[in-house]
Amino acid sequence: MKVNPSSCLCPVLLCLCFLERGYEARNYSQAKVISRSHNATHHNQTKDGETEVHHRPKRGWIWNQFFVLEEHIGTDAQYVGKLHSNSDKGDGSVRYILSGEGAGSIFIINEVTGDIHATKSLDREKKSHYVLHAQAIDINTNKPLEPESEFIIKVQDINDNAPKFPDGPFVTSVPEMSELGTSVFQVTATDADDPTYGNSARVVYSVLHGQPYFSVDPKTGIIRTALADMDREAREHYSVVIQAKDMAGQVGGLSGSTTVNITLTDVNDNPPKFPQKNYQVFVPESAQVGKPVGKIKANDEDIGINAEIKYSILNPEGAAVFSISTDKDTREGVITLRKPLNYEKKKQYSLHISAENTHVDPRYSYLGSFKDDATLKITVGDVDEPPLFSMDYYIMEVYENARVGTEVGAVTARDPDSKNSPVRYFIERREDKEVYFDIESISGVIRTTQLLDREDTPWHNITVMATEEDNPSLQSHVPVTVQVLDVNDNPPKINTEDEIIICEGTRAGHVIQTITAVDKDDFANGKGFSFSFPGGVSANPNFTIKDNEDSTASITARRRFHRLTQELYELAVVVWDDGEPVLSSTGTLTLRVCSCQRGTRLKICQSEAFLSSAGLSTGALIAILLCILILLAIVILFITLRRSKKEPLIISEEDIRENVVTYDDEGGGEEDTEAFDIIALRNPAAAEELKFRRDVQPECIRPWSSRRPIRSRLSPSSLDIDEETDVGEFIKQRVSEADQDTSVPPYDSLQTYAYEGQGSPAGSISSLGSPGAHSDLDYNSLDDWGPKFEKIAELYGEDIETASESTEKAESEKQT
Repeated sequence: MKVNPSSCLCPVLLCLCFLERGYEARNYSQAKVISRSHNATHHNQTKDGETEVHHRPKRGWIWNQFFVLEEHIGTDAQYVGKLHSNSDKGDGSVRYILSGEGAGSIFIINEVTGDIHATKSLDREKKSHYVLHAQAIDINTNKPLEPESEFIIKVQDINDNAPKFPDGPFVTSVPEMSELGTSVFQVTATDADDPTYGNSARVVYSVLHGQPYFSVDPKTGIIRTALADMDREAREHYSVVIQAKDMAGQVGGLSGSTTVNITLTDVNDNPPKFPQKNYQVFVPESAQVGKPVGKIKANDEDIGINAEIKYSILNPEGAAVFSISTDKDTREGVITLRKPLNYEKKKQYSLHISAENTHVDPRYSYLGSFKDDATLKITVGDVDEPPLFSMDYYIMEVYENARVGTEVGAVTARDPDSKNSPVRYFIERREDKEVYFDIESISGVIRTTQLLDREDTPWHNITVMATEEDNPSLQSHVPVTVQVLDVNDNPPKINTEDEIIICEGTRAGHVIQTITAVDKDDFANGKGFSFSFPGGVSANPNFTIKDNEDSTASITARRRFHRLTQELYELAVVVWDDGEPVLSSTGTLTLRVCSCQRGTRLKICQSEAFLSSAGLSTGALIAILLCILILLAIVILFITLRRSKKEPLIISEEDIRENVVTYDDEGGGEEDTEAFDIIALRNPAAAEELKFRRDVQPECIRPWSSRRPIRSRLSPSSLDIDEETDVGEFIKQRVSEADQDTSVPPYDSLQTYAYEGQGSPAGSISSLGSPGAHSDLDYNSLDDWGPKFEKIAELYGEDIETASESTEKAESEKQT
């Protein structure tokens, strides 16, 4: 199959076809040509000289790649090309079929002629080529005449896309004073057209706005400075418009533009400058030290760290009285007072002040010195000042116990002003402090107002105030410290308050205790102490005192001591000092004789030694005893609660169900009147009279004092017990009564009857069955058995009397 050159509709399209084929032949080496020809015979000669013939089959498809222009705007379908097979004789027996990308929707084919048309406008930037398959089929047999073949339709690019700056606009900066040609920024434009075909995507750059300050490289898009030494202080911001145009900048090319905002950054190219060379400021002499008294400022056109300024005072005279520092916010030089001003001494100061940059760039040193000087004249103003004391503080001395009105010292002050006004003195009073001193208002002499005691207050601090007589509002203050000097007015005392322990068996001549003395006076009035017994003697019948001449004395035993003979001894000791005058006092020592613990150096009585060896103090023992008592109380309370806890016989009145009430009571013998009366089992007639139920509370309960043994109240003789009565019949009768009784509780109750039976050969040992009311034995003899049997005699005697009374009462009732 081959492309028919006559397929071009007009000469222009024909030229385009030939140009496209020539260009593709040069640039697309992958274009294939498939031709169909007669069978070719290829002869190869073998080694034997025989000729070997190879036959190659015919190949009938012949074509190149097809091309179609993008952005077709015509109303008719765009012609693409023609398919033709050598098998096609022109008689219409061959049908052409097209398949693949866009077949039937974008590309259609004339099945008879093989002409291909594009029915839609194509965009190369969306899809640059289409892969299709062609096949020739015999209409008669509907079989392929040749195998299916693949071909490509390429979309031919046209210049329909303008260059774009996807990231614009841009912001950048360059230092001021930069050299000519300094690179600033690079811009890059993109063009969606085919860069491999023509100049549609070939872009060149140019400056539309921003000259003559900046230029741009046409090919690379690098922006550079076009002027040298641009000054930020003159102009800081520049807006440069860059254009990108395709078709290599030729006429008819498409273009796009962007804006680059360029800022000149600051460098230190400007020194600080004072607006003027001479300044003046007025400062009153009352200005406080450490407070600002004035400001001065040098201007710097730079910004940031390039404009930081350091101020300094050059002349020593001004630097001694004033100091200057930089305010970081305003960059002003703040002048501060270092020493007090005195108008009467110096009325004016001249300060030579310099200002210089702290960050100097050596590249711009050729511009000159980066510092400036100015002169500041400070005029001191006269102010009416308060009085001035001759000293900053005063220290005075006075002896204790000095008479009232004794002169302690004097303070002096004067008016520093030229008029020299008289000065008056006062002592500041505090309500919480007692007044010990007073001051003469004219002379400033301080005197005592009461007796002073060094042992009570050795130092007194007062504040003296001075005011001008003409202007009392002007005040000044000075601290005055008064030291109270010591005199020997306190006698020494024995320095012991504890008892002195004397161990039993201490031999004579043994030192019992070494004593010392204390004195409230200063050591100058009591350097040493002397000791003796009253009257100046050094011994008595029991003890001896020895002055060690080092302000201590030793007490020595003159004999052995026994605690049983005498336990406590009181010993009077006289001590005196060597002050002026000499003072003395008598103290009494208490000595206790104890049986000391052996094997220890401490003198501790035996009872105390026991506690000391155990390592327990009195508080610890008390705490232990309290803990034991608390534990005992808890145990007793627990046992009491357990004993008093009883479970109810009936769980709940509303608990309607079968209940078995269990009684775990131990019988009380014959005297237990609360137990079940077994006589009722043996005498049903008597049981009718005593119709009580254990599970129902009786209407009347006998008091405890009326309870008696049942054998005496319900004896067989009084109830006429019938030995032949059938117990079984009695129990049945009781069951029937219980079933018919409407007053019983709404739950089942269990009544248990026990019966021994009859006819035992041994007989019964119980007194219930005794025919008589009481025994014939005489219990009155029990009274003669002594105190131990008194209770038994009383019980048996009471039983006899009770039984007799019961018998008589039963017989009386029977007769009635």
